[in-house]
Amino acid sequence: MRWWDRLRGKGVPTPGLRKSLGNMIFSSWINVLFIFLPFAWTSHFLTDAGRWPHELTFALCFVSIIPLDKMFDWGGEQMTLYISSELGELVSLALNNAVEAALAIILLCKCELRLLQATVIGVVVLHALLIPGTAFWVGGVTILEQHLIPHRTKLNHSLLVVGVLTILLPSTLFASLDRGAEAIAADGTATYAGNVVSDYMRGEILKMSRGLAVMLLAVYVASRIFLFHSAPVADAMLQPPPNMPLEVKRREMNLRYVNPEIHPLACIMLLGVTVTLMCVTAEFLVESIDDLRGQGHIREEWFGLILLPIVSFSADGCIVIAYCARSMWNHITGKQTVIPSELAKGRAIDLSIQYTLFWLPFFVLLGWWMGKPMSMLFDFYELGVVLSACFVVNYVTADSKTD
Repeated sequence: MRWWDRLRGKGVPTPGLRKSLGNMIFSSWINVLFIFLPFAWTSHFLTDAGRWPHELTFALCFVSIIPLDKMFDWGGEQMTLYISSELGELVSLALNNAVEAALAIILLCKCELRLLQATVIGVVVLHALLIPGTAFWVGGVTILEQHLIPHRTKLNHSLLVVGVLTILLPSTLFASLDRGAEAIAADGTATYAGNVVSDYMRGEILKMSRGLAVMLLAVYVASRIFLFHSAPVADAMLQPPPNMPLEVKRREMNLRYVNPEIHPLACIMLLGVTVTLMCVTAEFLVESIDDLRGQGHIREEWFGLILLPIVSFSADGCIVIAYCARSMWNHITGKQTVIPSELAKGRAIDLSIQYTLFWLPFFVLLGWWMGKPMSMLFDFYELGVVLSACFVVNYVTADSKTD
């Protein structure tokens, strides 16, 4: 009942619908880019009629997704004020991965499996390296050292390794098939027994991938339950443990006293409308890729590993670049600079873990249900990149500090 009362905003000065609408519109300067959304939709239909080029449709859809992604971030932060910290963090993670998940589901429906696999690897590497690295660097412009939450960081190390090593198994099995393809003749000489890659073996790798997908989903659900029940949060009826970092205590206490900027019902409606707009825009973006890839002679690995994952980073990247430029300008001119929080935001690493342990298995099982042969058999080079990123992240954040 206490959680339900908090979700409804009972006992909290919630704004009305008109005030909520105003706060939503002025929540970020990136919302100015919403003006491109109707042009992107119009361009899609005009492109189908042969009037506008596909490059223009792709560019307009790409820009239109930026404010939608930022609206997910803001809506998730507002929902955190109405629910517990851990549940709010889980909602924020799901919303921040919504852009990539929608793109991946559309690719799966169109059976663009190679592009989908490249996108999965690109998203994991982007969230593991580029986004936290940029955030830590910008935070280090004005503060020497930031802290991560130790409780969550230690668990993330294990989860990231489990997820990455699990997706290695089907590829290592495939790589070892030729080693057993030699037959020993009567005279003791070894001869090649033929091509071992058959429809039967492809079916076995699919079965293996689906079994691993179920296991990864179980691990992720168990980890969320563990975090929710054992995380050191400052609940109303519990005292925070003495070893909790001071900045974590401040964050948890602030969640209880910060007034929300949007009504809970309006926030739920906002997220629903944003999801709908983003799914349609993402579908238009994917449809324009085929023609753009054919005309520009661009390989699908470049789209998957670099371009499509950058869509999710575009909104936060614009804000980070603007903040860093403003901080450096204030430092040069001698103006007072806003000191960032001592608590570094490691949410991007959580996004990488969620995409590996939840969304990737979900795509495999969804493909199974749809009759699409989506497996965990990835390219060896891409697996090498994501494995290297995993160990880099674990070593950098081992002491729960960043500089």
